[in-house]
Amino acid sequence: MEETNAERFISAYNTIDYSLRTIYDFKRSMSFSDVVRRSVVLNSVVRKYEDDLIDYGRLRNAIIHSGNKDYIIAEPHDEIVEKIEKIATLISEPPLALDRVGNKEVITIVHDMKLSKAIELIFRTGYANLPVYNDFKLLGILNARKIINLLGDAISKGQNLQEYVDNTTVGEIMESMGDDYYFMVADEGLTVDEAMNSFENNRKLLIILITKDGKDTGKPLGIISSIDIIDMKKILDIYYVP
Repeated sequence: MEETNAERFISAYNTIDYSLRTIYDFKRSMSFSDVVRRSVVLNSVVRKYEDDLIDYGRLRNAIIHSGNKDYIIAEPHDEIVEKIEKIATLISEPPLALDRVGNKEVITIVHDMKLSKAIELIFRTGYANLPVYNDFKLLGILNARKIINLLGDAISKGQNLQEYVDNTTVGEIMESMGDDYYFMVADEGLTVDEAMNSFENNRKLLIILITKDGKDTGKPLGIISSIDIIDMKKILDIYYVP
């Protein structure tokens, strides 16, 4: 027997409620509206649909007769049902970043490579961010913009650029870059939503490197850059699992 709109709506609503409480370990006593508001800073999907979700919480209470959860007193419109089902899918079955945006080839370099060779590789491949390794240990990400800043600094000091890039190793450059706030390592279970959230919560983040277990000693499986944000937004807009 085909489900009614109300039954589909309630099913999607319950999926959202259960998923958010489970993922973020919210108390059962917390109201749905509080769950949504608390999730806004943690989940980019909730952040995007916050107002809709708050409205759906009110609608859920309106279509179920008080004191009898099995007694439906209203039927939501088709478009409302389709939208809440889409949101429920995005939250409960989010697409994996590695499958959608992080599956591009990862070109890595070693710490003792000369800067001139690294610049040539960036030019030849078009990849502006290259993971740097010392044996199997990730040292950081060599970024084209940061290289330009270093070259500008060398020019200001009157250094010969050709000598500078020929005699400076990538490892020496990485030491001058300081903190690793501009990149992070995630495991293969990273979702598109989680990747989006990472970039939105850290505006300085340039790269997310994906390894099997999320450790910086693991083989890189994929890489996501800040320029992929537009594609990730499109993926979340069209993603739906019936």
